[in-house]
Amino acid sequence: MAKTPVILILLSLVAVPSVRAQSTATDTGPGALTQPVQNADVYELVLKDGSRAFGTVISETDQEVVFRTHGGATLTARRADIVTLRRVKGRIQEGEFLRSDEHRSRLFFAPTARSLERGQVSVGVFEFLAPFVQVGVTDRFSIGGGTPLVFGFEDFERPFWITPKLQVYNGGRAQAAVGVLHVFDGGGENAGIGYGVATFGSADNALTVGAGIAYSGDDKGGLYMIGGERRVRSNLKLITENYITKGGNGILSGGLRFIGGRLSADLALAVPLGGDQLYAFPVVNFMYIFK
Repeated sequence: MAKTPVILILLSLVAVPSVRAQSTATDTGPGALTQPVQNADVYELVLKDGSRAFGTVISETDQEVVFRTHGGATLTARRADIVTLRRVKGRIQEGEFLRSDEHRSRLFFAPTARSLERGQVSVGVFEFLAPFVQVGVTDRFSIGGGTPLVFGFEDFERPFWITPKLQVYNGGRAQAAVGVLHVFDGGGENAGIGYGVATFGSADNALTVGAGIAYSGDDKGGLYMIGGERRVRSNLKLITENYITKGGNGILSGGLRFIGGRLSADLALAVPLGGDQLYAFPVVNFMYIFK
């Protein structure tokens, strides 16, 4: 397998996520979602008539549940009328429930400096072609891997990658991590990216910067990344992720993350820089987290 396809795989996947934001801080600056914020345990109550409420459980018996909604109303529901009653990750802010973005340890492809909790497992697929899995070994260290579904490789030549990542600092509103994406193939060619990354801000609005060294055989090159995320609705984030190499090439990207609890989806456009023609390609990712 030639070095050029290996580097293309690396640049297209750049760093498999290790998912989980440790910071649950909220912004109070201009344009941020405003206070008050309730961070107590939040439950989702779904009834057979289709109604859904978020709030807290006041009391419960074998026959009924007394529930206080985020709007302050108290309701009593019979057990026979309840479809589900479960604790959910998120917070109530200005009377609205905001789900936690369980996949906020990455942007589209690149990692943030946030980390998986011990025992969490993230699975997903990039661009319908590159499935991955990442497992939290401790609250700071995770490891995972993946392989492309197609690309015409013979089975013995099919590349696969591993993605160890270690969070080295967590200061609440600032985190730092180091990691490697290392690619193996049956032809004996190995390549990868060793990187360091830092994230500044809250779980909803943050800036991430990173730098790494891409390597393939004797070839090496620098790679730099800057990205950000901004929550604009309870179930929606704006995300941007941008790269530049020492040679002046790069990628600009921007789009949306649809937050659905454990399941999330990314939809964006990416524009390569440095080529003879200007064009854009879609970015479509799906992720699910087990915990």
